[in-house]
Amino acid sequence: MATTFHFRAVASDGKIRTGTIAAETDKSVAQELRRQGLTPVFVGLEQKKSFNFEIPAFNRGKRKDILFFTQELSTLLNAGVPVDRALSITAELTEHGGFRSLVLDVIRVLKGGKSLADSLATHPSHFSELYVNMVRAGEASGSLSQIFERLAEFERTRDDLRGFIVSSLIYPALLTVVGIGSIFVLLNFVVPRFATIFSDPRMKIPTPTLIMLQASNIVQNYWAPVAIALVVAIVAFQSYIRTSVGRLWWDGMRLRLPLLGDALRKAETARFARAMATLVSASVPLVQSLGISRGILNNRKISGTLEGIAQGVKRGEGIAQPLTRAGEFPPLAGHLLAVGEETGRLDAMFNRMADIYDNETRTAIRRFTSIFEPVIILVMGVMVGTLILSLMLAITSINDVAM
Repeated sequence: MATTFHFRAVASDGKIRTGTIAAETDKSVAQELRRQGLTPVFVGLEQKKSFNFEIPAFNRGKRKDILFFTQELSTLLNAGVPVDRALSITAELTEHGGFRSLVLDVIRVLKGGKSLADSLATHPSHFSELYVNMVRAGEASGSLSQIFERLAEFERTRDDLRGFIVSSLIYPALLTVVGIGSIFVLLNFVVPRFATIFSDPRMKIPTPTLIMLQASNIVQNYWAPVAIALVVAIVAFQSYIRTSVGRLWWDGMRLRLPLLGDALRKAETARFARAMATLVSASVPLVQSLGISRGILNNRKISGTLEGIAQGVKRGEGIAQPLTRAGEFPPLAGHLLAVGEETGRLDAMFNRMADIYDNETRTAIRRFTSIFEPVIILVMGVMVGTLILSLMLAITSINDVAM
């Protein structure tokens, strides 16, 4: 049975064509559009909607905009559409008004005589140094369409890994917050109701119950000062880690965390390898690639070693030996790059290295959550159970006094 599909496609004159076609699958629609001399941009059951309307102010929306921009340019340039016309079409397809204005500004700068790379560089908050240098290399080599393909893959894989890490850590974080909140409610509201029962000084209170009552008293009387002190401590800590010394110390501490530190190290290695693969495959010089990659890493402890690695490359040592000597990357990374240097396929080995550590990061995160979640549940269960046991002992002691 045929289904009605909506489509957007680019004609040979660079203009957008939209409409509907009845077919059995979206692939059939794409084939029909190509038969008509059109390049399909979107085929789906519903008209393409923007996901940026709900979260325009968040970084996630910005990343999605950049990914969309890169994918559309890759499609259009591969179809033989000129750069300026491809940008105009992309601006037309972009439904997020703020990003559309940005693309139109890039077109304005481009028409003013600047290169595409220099035009994109006027918006550094959206287009990183890696992105701009990749485009510059594509312009110099005449392979801009292939460069945008690589950039689209780079942005997609990086976004996928980031999304996996965030989604995996949301539940443990939520579990921790709920557990702490439950203990606070018990000590601040439930236990005080039982405290009046033990107001008689002649009553002997069991030791666990006494500890529980004292804890409840502390929470009732001091929770506000403790909360204020906690907020002040958090603000002071955040201010400290914004400094270069504090950020370096904090990044080093995070790498030494049990289980989670290993996942963070592998995630940074995957990010580094993916960036280097993208740059090296575009014939960007190795030393320059290391400098660009340094800017996209989140961990200063690891990124700081790239300067020493670059110096080793300048001395003619290659990249594998200085990277191994730096000691911040997993041991396998150095061996993989050594093989890449020996075979003359360093770009392919960086890609392989990125795939390996993408998978290992996911495995490490799963291992962390599989251990952390039961531990949190166990700790919360012990604490709540201790409170209940203390209350039961108190009730029992009351019955003993009554008898």
